[in-house]
Amino acid sequence: MLDEVGVKYEREDWGRGFKSTDDPVFRKINPVGVVPVIDDGDFRLRESNSIVRYLAEKHGRADLYPSDPKARATTGIPGWTGPRPTSPTACGRSSTRLSSRTRRSPTRSRAALRSGPSRWSVLEQHLTAKGPYVMGASFTIGDIPVGLVVNRWFSIDFKKPEFKAVSAYYDRLAERPGYKAHGRNGTP
Repeated sequence: MLDEVGVKYEREDWGRGFKSTDDPVFRKINPVGVVPVIDDGDFRLRESNSIVRYLAEKHGRADLYPSDPKARATTGIPGWTGPRPTSPTACGRSSTRLSSRTRRSPTRSRAALRSGPSRWSVLEQHLTAKGPYVMGASFTIGDIPVGLVVNRWFSIDFKKPEFKAVSAYYDRLAERPGYKAHGRNGTP
């Protein structure tokens, strides 16, 4: 999102595989101890969707976060970016679990494979009917969390069904410099 709004920033890596979020330095920034978090001078905010909305609003990006209340209410796409079982986020978790479980539990892996594609078909149908982006004709903040989950889906190597609209969406997102840097950059 910072790349989308054109703001220079300093990134610090905390959490799994990096510095511990239990470190007192991090806990001063975020007492809850979770990532992501932004430190915007005297203002700190956690939770990725809140951060994305805040940055769009702060930088006057109505193209990314509409001012119309009805459009704004759906831009965050709670059903698409939240933990609902039909959301791509849940599918992304299934994909990640599938990748980590393949060697440990073939039965659990098969279960993740069966549940993931049916959830992805919801996104496929949505993009086919209302795309080319999650909110329709143009890129919005709703595409940031969904796009990152889509990247995970394509980055993890396992046999998946073909979803043409989701594939086209993935390619379309890759045209955006910020998505190339933080999404489609060779990592899940």
